[in-house]
Amino acid sequence: MNTNVIAAGAKPDECLVAGEFPMTRRDLSDIAAMIHADAGIALNDTKASLVYSRLSKRLRRLGFKAFSDYCRFVEGEEGVAERREMLSALTTNFTKFFRENHHFEHLEKVVMPDLIARAKAGGRVRIWSAGCSDGSEPYSIALTVLKVFPEAANHDFKILATDIDPKILEKAKAGHYEESSLEGVDQAIRKQYFLRPPGGGCEVDARVKSLITYRELNLMQQWPFRGPFDVIFCRNVVIYFDAQTQARIWARYAQMLSVSGYLYIGHSERLWGDAKDWFSNVGITTYRYLGGGARK
Repeated sequence: MNTNVIAAGAKPDECLVAGEFPMTRRDLSDIAAMIHADAGIALNDTKASLVYSRLSKRLRRLGFKAFSDYCRFVEGEEGVAERREMLSALTTNFTKFFRENHHFEHLEKVVMPDLIARAKAGGRVRIWSAGCSDGSEPYSIALTVLKVFPEAANHDFKILATDIDPKILEKAKAGHYEESSLEGVDQAIRKQYFLRPPGGGCEVDARVKSLITYRELNLMQQWPFRGPFDVIFCRNVVIYFDAQTQARIWARYAQMLSVSGYLYIGHSERLWGDAKDWFSNVGITTYRYLGGGARK
């Protein structure tokens, strides 16, 4: 197993989390090596409790008695499917409708007027939600669009939503949410664009769903589309990558944006590397692409 992420002087067999399945530094190191190889995510000792809480239920379900046994299993051929389950468990993060609402206000008031004019003139408009999780973000984008451009579906106006986790994408496509999940959604929008199915909860209306295409995508691999995009949302995703990977992702987003296109990032994220010189900071974690970098 790869234990290269164990710091010099650290004790590999030291228990980081005591519990039903004690987790050692070596166990965490092996998991960190796999998750970094698969998704570019950087884990360290401070994430031990998070990893334990996310994966202990997997060990319990599969009947493993120790994290070391689980690691050996997911590294082998027989554990390919479970490795995807592990990735899913470690990459599913908190989200909600209209999270960091200033981005949606900026989209509505600053960005949409030009996009509407272009669409009405027969032009193409594309928005990308990268790391879309359970769909709250792309649906929030679509609801913002429909608020000011109800006829968007009649034009070449599309939203791409991608995530590494196929399980969370199925949830996003279904568009079923608990009533409590709509806390940030205006009452008028709830009445207009959410259904109340017999089984309870809420379901996103087909008019909203029709604007969005969901695709599985690992940001560390090739992106099977060319763009350009007018707007990219990538919020609270890149923060889990190391600095070098972050810089590479920001540069790739620049390649995918049209000149003067917008990039929205998470509240704890900052642009790194060459890409920071290609963008102008025009608002809170809101950037406009100025040009620069190798264009595809």
